[in-house]
Amino acid sequence: MSASAVTLLNPTTRADADASAPVGIFDSGLGGLSVLRAVRAVLPHERLIYVADSLHAPYGEKDDDFIVDRTLAIGEWLVAQGAKALVVACNTATAQSIALVRERLPIPLVGVEPGIKPATAVSKSRVVGVLATQVTLRSARFQSLLDRYAADCRFILQPGHGLVQAVERCDTSSPQLMALLESYLAPMLDAHADTLVLGCTHYPFLDRAIREIAGERLHIIDTSVAIARQLDRLLDAHTLKHAASPDTDNVPRFCSTADGESQRQLAASLLQIDAPVEHVSIPSRRTRLAEPDIA
Repeated sequence: MSASAVTLLNPTTRADADASAPVGIFDSGLGGLSVLRAVRAVLPHERLIYVADSLHAPYGEKDDDFIVDRTLAIGEWLVAQGAKALVVACNTATAQSIALVRERLPIPLVGVEPGIKPATAVSKSRVVGVLATQVTLRSARFQSLLDRYAADCRFILQPGHGLVQAVERCDTSSPQLMALLESYLAPMLDAHADTLVLGCTHYPFLDRAIREIAGERLHIIDTSVAIARQLDRLLDAHTLKHAASPDTDNVPRFCSTADGESQRQLAASLLQIDAPVEHVSIPSRRTRLAEPDIA
């Protein structure tokens, strides 16, 4: 899969960057765990810090200023934790804030975008469904992707209201979830779509549910592996790749602005990683009064 439509790079590198330092991965909630899964497969030697801003999820229902405020605050927190690079593993945060965050942080960045370009390359019916948050679908960055790569394809855009919340609850198969997902996929299937772009990093955890509804009629575009490969290239370019295996088990450091229990459950059930989740406080201009300090 081409990564050109899903990555954005920051040429700036902090002077004290160390190849053994961790890579920070950030999402509004648990969806970025799908990106973490791909990064661990492509870069097994890298130390990882994953931050879920679950206290404020989903970002798809927030205003643009809030999204920029939280993305910058969490990026700065990860820099303070020693991160050598940052993966913004959230389509909504990438769409609304990546340009500003890239300017403000002294480390290389990788962002995510819906896989419009690879979708046009594989669709034979020339009808493509896109499942994403409302904020992503209305963003200028997404419209630019359509303008550049839509070509002769018809795109059916569907806001995935309720899907992020379901994944955050670790619900990937309940009857209520299946009914909601079917209501989103049915118009695409009726229109003879043969390709589905997952425009939110939460949605790959619904892959099995999508298959139960659509069978093999939809080619699913998940950009997680492309993001991991681009991170690999980025670390190489900045001489930041950690080639040596750590002395201990390379378990990611998991952090959450909420209680972290759903994150622990999802990591255990879908990633087979049984690890504690740190409850961290990351106040920002928009949330400072709402987030008490953690003792």
